[in-house]
Amino acid sequence: MPVEGIHRPAWAEVSRAAIVANASAIKAVIGATSLCAVVKADGYGHGATLAAAAALDGGADTLGVATIDEGVELRKAGFEAPILVLAEVAPTSIPLALTHGLTVTVGSMAGATALVACAKDLGGRHLVHVKVDTGMHRMGVAPDDLDAVIDTVASSQHLDVEGLFTHLSVADGASEEDRAFTTHQIRTFDELVGSLRERGAAPRVVHCANSAGTLGYPESHYSMVRVGLSLYGYLPDPWCGETLSSRGLALEPAMTIRARVVARRRLAAGERPSYGRARALERDATVVTVPLGYADGFPRALFEGGAQVLIGGRRRSLAGVVTMDQLIVDVGDDDVALGDEVVLLGRQGDEVITADEWAERDGTISWEILTRIGPRVPRVAVR
Repeated sequence: MPVEGIHRPAWAEVSRAAIVANASAIKAVIGATSLCAVVKADGYGHGATLAAAAALDGGADTLGVATIDEGVELRKAGFEAPILVLAEVAPTSIPLALTHGLTVTVGSMAGATALVACAKDLGGRHLVHVKVDTGMHRMGVAPDDLDAVIDTVASSQHLDVEGLFTHLSVADGASEEDRAFTTHQIRTFDELVGSLRERGAAPRVVHCANSAGTLGYPESHYSMVRVGLSLYGYLPDPWCGETLSSRGLALEPAMTIRARVVARRRLAAGERPSYGRARALERDATVVTVPLGYADGFPRALFEGGAQVLIGGRRRSLAGVVTMDQLIVDVGDDDVALGDEVVLLGRQGDEVITADEWAERDGTISWEILTRIGPRVPRVAVR
């Protein structure tokens, strides 16, 4: 049955129930610790408003975004939950963030000074989290400068230093070196929190853990965790699933990408479909065209990586290089008709293709696979 309102027969189904269940599973792991559901990058490609609503229903307390625009989008959609902008805000954009009730991040003395000045002009009282760099070296206040930055922000009657956080760089790593470095980051952060507490300057909300930290390092939970990838049903690394399985829990991928066969033809052995004529058919075969390509987020490298799709509950290999808008699939001698359903990501019958499989074949990570599903692929909420 065609999906109503979609003129191109290719779409992504996003299971609201899966996101609710995944958030609930995370809550079962962290107990009384607060959950910040990270819905940046359009909800990791699932749709920000859909993901945010489902995560909140599953027990999330706060929403996390990367940019002010993402936060404003959620506010305009009616979300009243706290929204934390995880990156430091440019001075020119601070007024927009504060007027929309976003919790801003400070990651430098320059950022602290600009925020104090802007808050004075606007008036009111606004929530702030300070980010400290414990080893990721991407953004954040140097540990030696933390006291000065917090004191600068706290000096303003218009700012409430609610939070302090850091980010773990290799919490998903299984090697001894990665585990040792993650433990080092947590201990460094713990020492900084302890020092602030000693002088009565520790913020109320302290957070350190991403998905991997949440599942693999309970000592990193503090008062809040920030979960992105696992909210959408994927583990940062297989070993991270042990915490869930020990509780009888599992994550459920929330996205399925479907399409329909739009063309078919019988070709003789030796024919070379698609651009570049990269591979000859080993036998006479039927090939079918599927209306989704690399412009939609199906990586061109998946052809060489041996990617498959599902048709009729069976895995089918690509017959040629991925093109911008279409795939060509080898279905052998099977009777595949125009309009038959194709699953590119998700389950069909007893077979399943995951973002982890795409990532392995493409030499990348599941985060990238999910977030680059293009805007031409409509997101359809399903229950």
